Amino acid sequence: MWEPPRPEFAAMAPAMEENPVTGVKEPYFPEKARISRMLTGSMVIVIMLCVVMIFLVTVIIYRSIVSVMMYETGSSVLRTQAGNIANISSSMVNLALILLMGQVYTALAEQLTKWEMHRTQTQYEDAFTFKVFIFQFVNFYSSPFYVAFFKGRFVGYPGHYGTLFGMRNEDCGPGGCLIELAEQLFIIMMGKQLINNVQEFVIPKVKAWRQKKALSSVKKAQSGLEPQRWEQDYELIECEGLFDEYLEIVLQFGFITIFVAAFPLAPLFALLNNWAEVRLDAHKFVCEYRRPVAERAQNIGVWFIILEALSHVSVLVNAFLIAFTSDFLPRLLYQYKFDNDLHGYVNFTLAYAPPSYNYSSHGMCRYKAFRDDNGNYTLVYWELLAVRLGFIIAFEHVVFFVLRVIDWMVPDVPESLELKIKRERYLAKQALADNQEALLVSGRMAHSPASDTFGNLKPACRARGSPGGGIFRKAGLDTLSTDSEGTP
Repeated sequence: MWEPPRPEFAAMAPAMEENPVTGVKEPYFPEKARISRMLTGSMVIVIMLCVVMIFLVTVIIYRSIVSVMMYETGSSVLRTQAGNIANISSSMVNLALILLMGQVYTALAEQLTKWEMHRTQTQYEDAFTFKVFIFQFVNFYSSPFYVAFFKGRFVGYPGHYGTLFGMRNEDCGPGGCLIELAEQLFIIMMGKQLINNVQEFVIPKVKAWRQKKALSSVKKAQSGLEPQRWEQDYELIECEGLFDEYLEIVLQFGFITIFVAAFPLAPLFALLNNWAEVRLDAHKFVCEYRRPVAERAQNIGVWFIILEALSHVSVLVNAFLIAFTSDFLPRLLYQYKFDNDLHGYVNFTLAYAPPSYNYSSHGMCRYKAFRDDNGNYTLVYWELLAVRLGFIIAFEHVVFFVLRVIDWMVPDVPESLELKIKRERYLAKQALADNQEALLVSGRMAHSPASDTFGNLKPACRARGSPGGGIFRKAGLDTLSTDSEGTP
């Protein structure tokens, strides 16, 4: 679908060239220069993603420091709850950093997209949406991904612990990382939703108050006149579009699909949030914003590709969550090989520390792992790894097959609507064909001798019912038909 250039592009383009589609000269920006600017913008995005990773490491270190401080207090209550306190407080700190970085990067992405000089509004919106989503994806989901797949994986074993900046790597609590992941998802998801809802209610009120205050001097000058309807509408704040609404819903979709295996209540909280969101948006768009200008669009643009990608990523992430983060497959393997009632399962998951470590600590030490006395992985570890990989392959194949079946059974366009679309296309082609036939007839008439001059019309005319008169009648020009005598 052809689109005209954006006004901003037309104003800033350095040259004019002929459009091969329309044949009209339009503002032009060299493609090589645009590609170089896009590559430079990509480097800026990578730098910002590295900043997000730095903040993630900072939160990890903060969590370790809080845990150590809780243990050193000497209080039995704080010692037992040190892990929960550190996890909840770090999640709140992480949420604050996420919201702060989101605001900074959205403004940066807008400037980068303008600098890249995209020709059409669709290209501009797709580029801006993609930049913001990539950053927000890493910004919001990096911490849950770390807890789900990296925390507790590089701890090591007694006597050979892994360290980060001189501090021992984090390990999951006795309940496993799935509980901590659920806590973090609850805080990040619900905290974001509550803050967004408060902002959507308060910010339009503040903007409307500032708008009325700015227009108060004009209203005082016209105090004796009754304001018109359009004047009252102008006092409302300008609509800023639907980008923030789309972004909020897409991020929520990621929370309720990617990590649903760890936080099954996420869809319920999303439903409650959407119920409140509908009422807040209705009040905002009806009472606070001016009526937005309608624009034609073929579809929702790059948002559909993002949603489709999220649905595929969610299948793989949930497969890995079930296989590697939960105890579902270790329990299943133990039931199959040893005891169906899981007697002795806890002892099965614990390994003995190396003898050198036991001698130095003057006691027996056991830890959660599938290792032998020397710290090497046992055969059970490799068997369990094979089961996990096999489960992932089987799980994603089954889910994708079911998705394809549902996609095949439920068409994108209903059959009744598809028939109406085909009927409309047929009528349009038929009208075009009739119009072309009428143009051909009028063209023949224009080149016939009868159309030279009215003075020469009488010799050129034929008797009524002759081929010439038939042509006139077919063209709807019965007034020019002749009688049997050749008289007009």
